Amino acid sequence: MQQEPMRSPANQDFTSEPTGDSDSEFVLTPAQEAAMLAEYGNTDDSQYDLQDPDAETVQEKSLTQEADKNSDLKHFHNHYIGNMELLADKQTVMKYFDAHQGWFRRCAHPFKADPIGETGYAMGIGKVGALGFQVDARVGLNLLPPDENCVYRIVTIPIPEQKPQGYEVDFQAEMRLQEKKLDLKAGEKLSYDPLITCVEWDLNLTVSLHFPAFIQKLAKDMIQKTGDSVLGFIVERVSKSLTAKVQDDFHKTHEIKVPKQIKLRR
Repeated sequence: MQQEPMRSPANQDFTSEPTGDSDSEFVLTPAQEAAMLAEYGNTDDSQYDLQDPDAETVQEKSLTQEADKNSDLKHFHNHYIGNMELLADKQTVMKYFDAHQGWFRRCAHPFKADPIGETGYAMGIGKVGALGFQVDARVGLNLLPPDENCVYRIVTIPIPEQKPQGYEVDFQAEMRLQEKKLDLKAGEKLSYDPLITCVEWDLNLTVSLHFPAFIQKLAKDMIQKTGDSVLGFIVERVSKSLTAKVQDDFHKTHEIKVPKQIKLRR
């Protein structure tokens, strides 16, 4: 997997540090929030006091404070480039991808994926938040069939009967397949010439949020950097989890044993 570098301004690496109580929670720890405040705050701590006067604790505030639907949307963006290799020819891989109803929900675990029609899913990411503000993130994804050039696309779709959540998601992904013979290193031999299919995808993701008043009091640069960093962390963790499980599931369901000499990318 490869991703454009996305680190927080305080040199916090969210991809290597836990941020919640489970794999489906993405809430910054107090130490990570403190690093953000140290980087973008000033000596007047009261200016960046996150305590809501109407809530006794930050925890209570994070669960009850609603976004201001009349506030301007804040936009956060992430560009992700990923890849993996499957030990099979291109047509076999395409048949597997086309039958995603049989594997997508299984491979998405621990993230919840409820079907929407024949090709869509309501993907539940879990709790996402920082600086005392959290949302229960869900996004509707439509897994489109391949076009004439065998390019797969995944785009955002509405989740039926879901009330406005105070955020908007624009998910645009393309996935391309390339079949090739596997290049073995010197001294590595197999009784056959294996074919592999290289799967590469390009994701552009934009999340727009309405923030409550206490968040809007913070420095704009801190909000932007924090949001971009959290978004990048979520994308990388979800992508790595899904990629590894899809690769393993593909080989298991096709009863393909990967020889020890072969190291497939993922």
